[in-house]
Amino acid sequence: MITPHPDSLPAREDRELAVSWSDIADARRRIEGAAHRTPVFHSRQFDESAGATVFFKAENLQRAGAFKFRGAYNKIRAEQERRRFSEVVAYSSGNHAQAVALVSKILGVKATIVMPNDAPAPKLAATKAYGADVIQYDRYGGDREEIGERIVRERGALLVPPFDDPLSMAGAGTATAELLEEVPDLDFLLVPVSGGGLIAGSATAAKHLRPEITVYGVEPETGDDVAQSLAKGERVTIPVPRTIADGLQVPCVGKLTFPIIQRTVSRVLLVSDDEMIETLSWTLERMKVLVEPSGIAGAAAVRHRKADFAGRRVGVIWSGGNLDPKRLAEFLRGVAT
Repeated sequence: MITPHPDSLPAREDRELAVSWSDIADARRRIEGAAHRTPVFHSRQFDESAGATVFFKAENLQRAGAFKFRGAYNKIRAEQERRRFSEVVAYSSGNHAQAVALVSKILGVKATIVMPNDAPAPKLAATKAYGADVIQYDRYGGDREEIGERIVRERGALLVPPFDDPLSMAGAGTATAELLEEVPDLDFLLVPVSGGGLIAGSATAAKHLRPEITVYGVEPETGDDVAQSLAKGERVTIPVPRTIADGLQVPCVGKLTFPIIQRTVSRVLLVSDDEMIETLSWTLERMKVLVEPSGIAGAAAVRHRKADFAGRRVGVIWSGGNLDPKRLAEFLRGVAT
């Protein structure tokens, strides 16, 4: 295991922040043997096109197809160590839904998932296949948190939030800890941003293990709530963004994640749907790896913002790989034309 830099952040003295390195270390022990240690990919062709040396942490190859398995397992298993419950409830557009459904099956509890009506069909099907009950709602008019919290009250279930939870954040941060064990000398770390759970855990781990690293978040151009929030110094809520990156459609960053982002993230870059599709297509064709639009956002930023990373060593989290084949075909046709 990598030895922390002597000038790294203390194990957990900033108790006003929701997650610490010690929380991530605990999560690593808890998920060991359950979560995959995903590979780190490198492509000389990508390096040449980007003008940087880039390493990809392939969480698209994680169980249930995304990094979300790490946080869901850490959350549910830790809560089982504290108290008894027979059901968990989550709300998600897809990746968190699948992760909670799979973890619940593994750990022997019932799962009820609140999903939007327009959730990608493969994500909906996989969630049901893992044994979860699914309740659907209108993403643009309904309130998934209200629905989920009502079910929790009525049934005495455990709520498993998708991002704004210390245990979920700590689980997510284990991916970056693994990345830096394999490639310790990174100059930058790029992470897709939605509600902020992945980047909060990732940045906490990165800044502990390599304090000099620069952490950037990446959002869709139409979903820039975190960029706006950092500029304004407070959480900004936007309409649910219209973007192909369905996993990055949260309209407001989390209450617990935002202070961590303010402390540890230097900048949020914006990428267009076209840039994500082009990078997704290139990665599939040249590297033979499928990454969904939400998961490819960081790679798209490196590929289309070359001046920011020229000559540097960059780590990128490929956060998920759950993509409807029909949508993939549409994207590839668009690139071909």
